[in-house]
Amino acid sequence: MSNDRAVSEHYLHGDLLKAIQAAIPRLGKTLDSITIEDLAPVDEFHIGGRQATEHFVGQLNISEQDHILDVGCGLGGAARYVANRYNNHVTGIDLTEEYIETGNALCAWVKLDQHISLHQGSALSMPFQDETFDGAYMMHVGMNIDDKARLFNEIYRVLRPGACFGVYDVMRDKHGELTYPVPWATEKSTSNLAAPDQYKHALENAGFVVSKENNRREFAVDFFKRLAEKVAADGGLPPLGLHTLMQQSTAVKIKNMIENIAAEYIAPVEIIAHKR
Repeated sequence: MSNDRAVSEHYLHGDLLKAIQAAIPRLGKTLDSITIEDLAPVDEFHIGGRQATEHFVGQLNISEQDHILDVGCGLGGAARYVANRYNNHVTGIDLTEEYIETGNALCAWVKLDQHISLHQGSALSMPFQDETFDGAYMMHVGMNIDDKARLFNEIYRVLRPGACFGVYDVMRDKHGELTYPVPWATEKSTSNLAAPDQYKHALENAGFVVSKENNRREFAVDFFKRLAEKVAADGGLPPLGLHTLMQQSTAVKIKNMIENIAAEYIAPVEIIAHKR
């Protein structure tokens, strides 16, 4: 099985749009009244959710005139946040066809489909012209891509000179055997973790200038602590959340990820760079 297929199958739900739609009445909403805030617990599939998105995106100097690329966009939650926040255009690309189909439907629900276009495809060979985008970001994507040199060269190609590019990925903190499954991989064979220095080396070799690195380990520990406290206080899981995506495997994947972070094997890290 190819790595692309293995990664895509890892994220496959099978009936994701219907699962999200079925939860909407439990939120006290309809398709006409649902908002990006209502969807954030399910469509911001990265450590820290919307809170992490706000912190990360706020460093990218995005303006209303910018056409932004979301690499590995998933369901398009971050793209919807950016388009709503900056009133600009966002293009997303993701390997998992079900995520793209679902994400485009969610964009229509919240009336952002004129600002956002999501495409199925590989980040290693994107169907975009050179120097198309004014900026780009990727959130929890590199863990599934071994060839980060090719990834960053491809992103560099489609960005205009001076464009800002941000990475928010789970990265290696120190050596040690991780416990699987985790949200991005069922087993070690589809997990391609790298240390921040390896990311920076690949970025700089592609032509980027790295300006910032920020380890968000403490934020992650606090986030999961507060999440567990909220679930306990509420007496159970909310209508929408990461459990909607990962289904029965949610508890063990989150537990393993928290333990791997606590052992300091991994941490979510932000890296900000610019194209020369």
